[in-house]
Amino acid sequence: MSDQLLITAERIEKNIYTVRGIEVMLDSDLANIYNVETKRINEAVKRNPKKFPDDLMFQLTQEEFDNLRSQIATTNFTMTRILPKVFTEQGIYMLATVLKSDKATDVTLSIMRTFTKLRRYAMEHQNLAIQIKALKDELKEEFTQEMMKTKSWTKDRLSAVADSIIILEESITELQDVFSDFKSANEVEKIGFERDK
Repeated sequence: MSDQLLITAERIEKNIYTVRGIEVMLDSDLANIYNVETKRINEAVKRNPKKFPDDLMFQLTQEEFDNLRSQIATTNFTMTRILPKVFTEQGIYMLATVLKSDKATDVTLSIMRTFTKLRRYAMEHQNLAIQIKALKDELKEEFTQEMMKTKSWTKDRLSAVADSIIILEESITELQDVFSDFKSANEVEKIGFERDK
């Protein structure tokens, strides 16, 4: 197995980008994962235009391409003269149906599982952030009510409550950072197929 390439969830995750608020994969990245040339993917799309409406696949604008290129360290972008196409999760599934190979099917299943895992991960972290914010709001409310009842709080007690609120706010900020970059989940799961050298 050492001389064979394994498709991992981590490798797929690194090739999922957000464009127009949608998670997509570049045609060149898909070609690399499917072990075909990018032109083969583009030919399949041209032969089957009804299977690839704009909500499943679209070509990047120059501005989107420049923005994406500035975020990704790759030499493939410097060699292309044509604006790349990107595929949504459903577009990737449709691509497997036109490539018509067992390999394409296996890889597509791996990609679908990765998209599902990322969605689940994002939802779990979003729910946790909402719960922490609710707890923070509840603590602030209790703190305010307690202050109204007794005006004899000591400086140390006030300081402890303020510190707790600061810690909660920092936790929320950290969770929001994790949520905004949920692609960095490092859970690597060997999935997919192998390629002979």
